[in-house]
Amino acid sequence: MKTDSQLKADVTDELAWDPAINSTGIGVMVTDGVVTLTGHLNSFAEKHAVESAVQRVEGARGIALELDVKLSAEHKRSDSEIAQAAATALQLHSLVPDGKLKVTVEGGWVTLSGEVDWSYQRASAEQCIWPLAGVLGVDNHITITPRASGKDIGEQITAALTRQAMREARHIDVAVEGGVVTLKGTVHSLAEREAAVGAAFSAQGVSRVVDKLRVGV
Repeated sequence: MKTDSQLKADVTDELAWDPAINSTGIGVMVTDGVVTLTGHLNSFAEKHAVESAVQRVEGARGIALELDVKLSAEHKRSDSEIAQAAATALQLHSLVPDGKLKVTVEGGWVTLSGEVDWSYQRASAEQCIWPLAGVLGVDNHITITPRASGKDIGEQITAALTRQAMREARHIDVAVEGGVVTLKGTVHSLAEREAAVGAAFSAQGVSRVVDKLRVGV
């Protein structure tokens, strides 16, 4: 198991390694395996790049992102410009159903609403907004249309975890109520936790995943 100082060094190195991240303004603190990042970033997309970088580092038990997005002059856009760019991005994305979503922008924050059939469509809609210039944040209010019973959804998720060779698949409890899936149990890393949550979201009819998984050894 890594010490906090070893984990801090690995996180710092990973942030410096990623070309999408300007790590000079990011502070890294680690306490009991929980990584806290502080500082200011130039774009919302960079914030997600930072989170992904930390999740790649083995040994992190949790992440706290205390990062502010402060747009540089070249990245600033009016709400109208952001809304037009967001609508175009959604229309051009092949994984987002055409005509089902609405975009609202206020103070650089983009709100997505509407209804889709699959969670990957919901996620794809949000992800195509991240890199747009001027975006300070995204509120994803897109809902998922229920399509299957809770029992069917639970069986699909359990089978997916097994197929994907999750080391702790047998020890992850999957509970389904309506379209809400709750995952409980212990996994070995943040990457395994993200994989389990991703597998749950991939089942048709899942509207939300409650992650109660613990990262342990």
